[in-house]
Amino acid sequence: MFPLARRALGLSARGIQHTVKRQAHRKLEPDFHDKYGNLVLLSGVAFGIGIWTYACLQLPLVWNFSPIGRLTPKEWRED
Repeated sequence: MFPLARRALGLSARGIQHTVKRQAHRKLEPDFHDKYGNLVLLSGVAFGIGIWTYACLQLPLVWNFSPIGRLTPKEWRED
């Protein structure tokens, strides 16, 4: 059991060392996503809302509101 535990601790220590090394070599300047990510996201949202608004206002949509209270029943005809 001891060799198995020692091997598990060695793997986790190597993983921590690898993570520390990877973070140490991180570039300092922001990339495209850091600079423009939120701007691109917000412009896409604004574009989508604008297109859907235009489509909903320009199409001749018939909103199927409830006819309750606006229709009266016809008289029954017996033939």
